[in-house]
Amino acid sequence: MRIHHWLFLTAALHALPVSAQTGTGQVDPFHPSGGQTADIRVLEILAEQRTPGQTAFWRALSNANNYVNVAIPAGLLVAGIIRHDEPMRQNALYIASSTAVTALLNYAIKQLVKRPRPFLTHIDFTPVYRPGQYSFPSGHSSAAFSSAIALSRAYPRWYVIAPALLWAGGTAYSRMYLGVHYPSDVAGGILLGGGTAFAMGFLRP
Repeated sequence: MRIHHWLFLTAALHALPVSAQTGTGQVDPFHPSGGQTADIRVLEILAEQRTPGQTAFWRALSNANNYVNVAIPAGLLVAGIIRHDEPMRQNALYIASSTAVTALLNYAIKQLVKRPRPFLTHIDFTPVYRPGQYSFPSGHSSAAFSSAIALSRAYPRWYVIAPALLWAGGTAYSRMYLGVHYPSDVAGGILLGGGTAFAMGFLRP
């Protein structure tokens, strides 16, 4: 009977995730020694300030990100076709290409770095929800800033730049507020998205 109990316990321990076995969560390659860092402290401060109203707003903004990233070049393309405006159609291609390349690079970096989400490393931290995949860099932040900066470069007017960057900044903040990305994930995403938007500038008319 004891042998059966021992075998059952061993199998159960191997079936548990690392966080449940060690009590410390998965290892963060950015901070392999573990412990409290500025990254997680910022998320804890934001989590302490959550309210139902704010959470609903930031979750909705975050969820809208992919739709906005598609709507911007699609809208320009349709408008360019209707108006017979070749530069507008070219700008649609530029913005769409910038966002697409950013997404591909983001996926590749995530697979290389393999940084666990904050709640997987810090098991006492509670996010608003639990997405899959890896944490670095933030895909929402990189896509939003890629689209916003590409749009701002295509149409460098204050009434385009201001709302574009406000939306991108809000999207980046929402990822931290929701507890699904570290500040360093968001910073990496912003740099990736902005860098790609400038690198793809050769597609502008």
